[in-house]
Amino acid sequence: MAERIQKELKEIEKNPPDFCSAGMVGGDIRRWQATIIGPPGTPFVGGIFKLSLTFPPKYPMKPPEVTFKTKIYHPNIDRNGNICFNILKDDWSPAYTISAVLVSLCSLLSSPNPEDPLEPQIAAVFLKNKVQYEEEARKWTAKFAMS
Repeated sequence: MAERIQKELKEIEKNPPDFCSAGMVGGDIRRWQATIIGPPGTPFVGGIFKLSLTFPPKYPMKPPEVTFKTKIYHPNIDRNGNICFNILKDDWSPAYTISAVLVSLCSLLSSPNPEDPLEPQIAAVFLKNKVQYEEEARKWTAKFAMS
C-alpha cells in the first residue's frame, strides 16, 4: 500500500491534473490534503476548495476516504463535506489513481448529479431553478472558498 501511495504522490507532484494539487499531511503517507480550483464555466470558478484524503489499509483495493473541508453548495456534497460519488463507493477500481479521483471531482463540480443527491434540497433547487442554484453556489464560493 505505502509503495503505491508513494508512487502516486511522486506522479501528482510531478504532473498535477488541471485545477488540482495534493500532498501528504505532516509526513503521514496515509493522510493527504488536496486542493481543487473551481473549474471555469461553473459557479465555483475562482474558489479554492480544500479536501482531506485518508487511505485505508487495503488501498488500492478499497477507495480513499475523501471529504471537502471547504463548504460548498452542491447537491452531491453535504454540509460535513461527505461526497456522494460512485467512484468513491461501489464503482471503485484499484486502477483509479488520486489524480483520476481529483479530475473526476472537478467533473462533478461541473456536472452535478441531482438524481443521486446527498443534499435533496439543493438538488431540488438545481432541478427547478438552475439560475437560483448557480447564484447560491456563487455566494457560497465567495463566502467560503475565496480568501
